[in-house]
Amino acid sequence: MGDDRMTERLYRWTKQRLRQQLAVVQGEKAPSLVLKNANYLNFARRKWLTANIWIAGDRIVYVGKDMPANTNNTEVVDCNNKRVVPGYIEHHAHPFQLYNPHSFAKYASARGTTTLINDNMMFFLHLEKKKALSLIEELDKLPTSMFWWARYDPQTELRDEEPLSNSKMKEWLEHPLVVQGGELTAWPKVLNGDDSTLHWMQETTRLRKPIEGHLPGASERTLAQMALLGVTCDHEAITGEEVVRRLDLGYTTSLRHSSIRPDLPKLFKEIQELGVDYFERCLLTTDGSPPSFYEQGVMDNLIRIALDSGIDTIDAYAMASYNAAKYYQLDHKLGMIAPGRIAHLNILDDINNPTPTSVIAKGQWILRNGRECNYSNEFPWEKYGINSYEIDWDLHEDELHFSMPMGIEMVNSVILKPYQIPIEGTTHVLSTEHDESFFVMIDKHGEWHIATMIKGFATHVSGFASSFTNTGDIILIGKNVSDMVAAFQALKEQRGGMTLVEEGEVIGRIELELLGILSSKTMEGVMEDEKNFVSLLRERGYKHEDPIYSLLFFSSTHLPYIRVTQRGIYDVKKKTVLFPAIMR
Repeated sequence: MGDDRMTERLYRWTKQRLRQQLAVVQGEKAPSLVLKNANYLNFARRKWLTANIWIAGDRIVYVGKDMPANTNNTEVVDCNNKRVVPGYIEHHAHPFQLYNPHSFAKYASARGTTTLINDNMMFFLHLEKKKALSLIEELDKLPTSMFWWARYDPQTELRDEEPLSNSKMKEWLEHPLVVQGGELTAWPKVLNGDDSTLHWMQETTRLRKPIEGHLPGASERTLAQMALLGVTCDHEAITGEEVVRRLDLGYTTSLRHSSIRPDLPKLFKEIQELGVDYFERCLLTTDGSPPSFYEQGVMDNLIRIALDSGIDTIDAYAMASYNAAKYYQLDHKLGMIAPGRIAHLNILDDINNPTPTSVIAKGQWILRNGRECNYSNEFPWEKYGINSYEIDWDLHEDELHFSMPMGIEMVNSVILKPYQIPIEGTTHVLSTEHDESFFVMIDKHGEWHIATMIKGFATHVSGFASSFTNTGDIILIGKNVSDMVAAFQALKEQRGGMTLVEEGEVIGRIELELLGILSSKTMEGVMEDEKNFVSLLRERGYKHEDPIYSLLFFSSTHLPYIRVTQRGIYDVKKKTVLFPAIMR
């Protein structure tokens, strides 16, 4: 791609394009689409107004009482008895929860969420810099507007810190599609003297980009300190009191409703009881939930919850559109129905039903009277180094020894604590009378492994294998070492994903063809895979909220108390490796 086209897409419309857009308003050229008699939400006045909306290509060029003089080949749609609102914005997406950024964008757009601001973790860790940045530019060509964060740390302990090179950090942060730093999971390290991360936070602020915190349970004093260091927003409030604490200290506060924290009805109830009646510094997020969570919708579902909670209609829609655009300094392009903005528009049958019947994204119909259109299912992943997961080594039962004195216990989906193993680890089969299982993490290249026991995962899972982890390393869990090795073999043959084995036979699988972490299927296809697989795990004793999150976070050192990382079993608070990984 030439520099001119890159500049046009990422920074501004070219002079030639601007002249063409002016010619539409001046009557010399015809608009591509006109929404006539549109009762639309105007955030500049916080009112519903009626106007004709002219669109030329991917941009709104006029909103007012006039109809264009030139309508040659213009599509005119009468929006009488409809409501028109800006496309919704999910400002805190993790588009890697089995689905991929393309499949999630397609699904979300058809439900009115036409802008995603995405976690860059997977691309940052798994792709070299040039390919990763080329990839986000390619994704920006979709009808969905796709922006990104720049992570400061890998959220785990890596054997090789190369992914965090200075040049890589600098180019991500300075890229025009990257609109924020964070989320800042390693904030305790920063408070305790990590000047490397603080440097990148300062760079983010210098670039006039906001910083997203990750501050669960933070006190007033901690929030004050993080604000001094540049953090401007946080999504971790789980009570109304915590929301108010953040608002009182000047934070933009994102209200979360996710699979493991479905808190939104409770948050709205509690903050209203605490006297909150001003919502312009509140945003909404689903915080990267697994596929089936989105069956109820994406941001449209969160707006519905806001409306059901008695939130003023305009505030409910603003928290999922205008407020986010304003916070990211993108309101000159997004979040409003006004001249100069990208043409992201949702057409509603009813103000109280935020799921649109028609959606326009970058001036194209994505949903037309309930029917999806103009969005391909295909994406050239291999062009950017996102290929299938190849395992070119073998695993044998006699390599796995479980003599470690300390195991890991699941407190809930994502919290792990140490425990003394009371069971003799020399046997290769465990009883189903208890919830302890063998646990192995193995390097994806087969160079090292960690073998211990896990309490609280399940009672009857015989052999389970997964390459769906933060780092793409392999996790094996089970009661039967033979079935665990068989699950590994099945994983190897299907080139990544998850497998479940009983008595040597595969009884369940999810194929994740991209890096062993992402599916190339549609969202609907991944939802079915996930529901079927999770059902099999629950039947075998998995009792927590979300096994998909459990797998992703086994190695994530932003959570207490211990983690299983590439370097070994890691004490999060003491920042030390308790038991190192063993070379194979």
